[in-house]
Amino acid sequence: MTRYSLPQLRPSFMWVVLVCLAAASSSTLATADESFTFRYKLKKGELLPYEVTNVAKTKTSVRGEDQITNVHTISRRSWKVVDVTSEGNIVFDHVIDSVEMTQQADDDEVRWDSRSGEEPPKEFKLIAERIGKTLARVTVTPQGKELDRENNGGTKASLGMGSLTLNFPENPIAIGESWTVPREVKARNEDGSVKTIKINEVYTLKSVKTGVATFAIRSEPLTPLHKESVRAQVVQQLSNGTLRFDVDNGRLLEKQLDWDEKVVGFQGPTSAMEYRARMTETFVEEPVRTAKKP
Repeated sequence: MTRYSLPQLRPSFMWVVLVCLAAASSSTLATADESFTFRYKLKKGELLPYEVTNVAKTKTSVRGEDQITNVHTISRRSWKVVDVTSEGNIVFDHVIDSVEMTQQADDDEVRWDSRSGEEPPKEFKLIAERIGKTLARVTVTPQGKELDRENNGGTKASLGMGSLTLNFPENPIAIGESWTVPREVKARNEDGSVKTIKINEVYTLKSVKTGVATFAIRSEPLTPLHKESVRAQVVQQLSNGTLRFDVDNGRLLEKQLDWDEKVVGFQGPTSAMEYRARMTETFVEEPVRTAKKP
């Protein structure tokens, strides 16, 4: 069977392990008329471990030939808080601790577990080179605005969330209210030129119950996606899902994003792509640990 590739489409597993988001709020029980100010509340020396699971299926059809790719990734990553400045700004290291990956294209399957000690296959070498290393040292305000980033072989690319941290609104918000965070993604036109796509991430506070705040998130592209070849590159970077936060301790408890997209005509009038995926990120409840001094 002839193999073909989507223009500039990146496999989800290559980016999902580099994805990171955390947030906080300031109440334990809410009524409809209450408002909340959301801020990070991390402490120097804290180590926050998360398990990230990504399951994705991509089906493409070009000139009558179908190709199905399945990806299943389970990764363990952590935030190591190395400092909290006198202004309250948080400095943390983003580290990928381990990853277990499976990629299946039609009848060909490749598996690798970083904890096995085995040599990674070529498909996973990029990730293998980064495991156990600090991908980036990031400085953010309590509101979540990124002030500085020292990249160490990491990437600013992400699956849907745009950046490692979420920029919370400055003013308090009530249940049912929303705020937007602008971001940009890049796509390549058929002539090779790069197109910038502007997107608004819309966050809505759904509830605050027993110390947990729940948000809904959805992406709204502001730049028209007239060409299907461009849209095919963008759909994997859009968001639709929910996030849950520990109100008192100011950290992410759970995140779930879902994709169910179909693009027709991305590579000729008879071509089609279907992309279905789910990514979940869960805080790992463990005995309290502190990060080692850098």
